[in-house]
Amino acid sequence: MQDSVHANFTIQDFRLSSGAVLPEATIAYVARGTLAADGRNAILVTHGYTSGPRMIEPGVASSEGAWSTLVGPGAPIDTDRYFVVCSNMLGSSFGSTNAASIDPRTGKPYGSSFPTLTVADIVAAQHRLLTHLGVAHLRAVVGPSYGGFQAFQWAVSFPDFMDGIVPVVTSPLPPQSDRVAGLLKWFAPDPNWNNGDYYENGGVRETMIRLRTDTLTRYGLSVGAEDMRRIAGAWADTFDANSLFILGRAMEQYDVAKDFGKIRVPVLYVLSTTDALFPPSLAPGVMAGLRAAGVDATYFELESQHGHLASGADAAKWAPALAAFIRKLEMAAG
Repeated sequence: MQDSVHANFTIQDFRLSSGAVLPEATIAYVARGTLAADGRNAILVTHGYTSGPRMIEPGVASSEGAWSTLVGPGAPIDTDRYFVVCSNMLGSSFGSTNAASIDPRTGKPYGSSFPTLTVADIVAAQHRLLTHLGVAHLRAVVGPSYGGFQAFQWAVSFPDFMDGIVPVVTSPLPPQSDRVAGLLKWFAPDPNWNNGDYYENGGVRETMIRLRTDTLTRYGLSVGAEDMRRIAGAWADTFDANSLFILGRAMEQYDVAKDFGKIRVPVLYVLSTTDALFPPSLAPGVMAGLRAAGVDATYFELESQHGHLASGADAAKWAPALAAFIRKLEMAAG
C-alpha cells in the first residue's frame, strides 16, 4: 500500500480578500503519489464542509463517505500516475489555521476575532501550497459538497491552472439557507458559547454532538442511536465549532454562477438523485448557464439512496464517469 504524506505549509502575512492579514496561515495537507519532474501530473481533491484531507486515504471516511475507492493505485484518480493532494481548508479544523489557533499578535486563540474568509481566499491559499510543492499545473480539481464550491472557484480564480474540474453533490451557488443564523440557533443557548470565545470555559461539545446528529440524519446516514452518538462524538472531539461559522460565512458569500464566463476548462458536474441539499433539479439551470458561457460541460446523475453521502457511499456508480473524464482531459492535453 502506498504511503500518504501528512504535512503542513505556512504562509507568512497572508492577505485576505477583506484586506485583513493573517500573520501565519498554516495549511495542513495529505499527499499520495509522486510529482513528475515537470510538476504537471497533479490532481487536487477538495474536501467538504466538515470533513478533512484524510478523505483520500485508504479506509478513511469523511462526512461525504469514504473516497478511498476513487483515489489510489489504478483508481479513477490513479496515484500510480498522479500526485494527489488534499489540503485542509484554511479556517477548517484538521491542522490548518482557524479560530482555535493562537494569534501571534496576542498569544491567545483568535476566537471571535478570526477574520472573515471567502472561498476565493481558501483557494488562493491552496494555490500557494501547490506552488510550494512544485506543482506547475493540475490535471483536475475534484471535490464533493463544499469541495465542489472550491472546484468551481478554482476554475474562476485560476482558469489556466487546471485541465478540468469535477464538482460533485454541489452547486455554483450556496444552499438556499441562512447558514450562520441557523448555526446560532444551536449555539447561542449554550452557556459556554460566549460568542465563539469558549476556549477557556469548557467548550461546546454537547451542542456539537446534537448538531452533528441532526446533520448526518439529513445527509442520509442511517445508523442506530448508539452508533450515531459515537460517530457524532468522535467528530465533536476533532472539529472546532468556530470553523462551522468561518466556513459558513464564506459559503454565504460564495457565488461563481455570475463568473461562468471566466471558466475555460471542461466541467463534469455530478449530483445524487436523493440529495436534499443539492437536488438534481439544480442541474438544468447550472448546465444551461455553463453552456451559455461556452463551457464544455457534462452532467452525470448518480442513482443512489445515500443522499448527500452518495459520492463516497456509491463511489462505484460514478467512478467510470470520473475515469472517462480524466482520460478525456489527458487526450486533450496531448
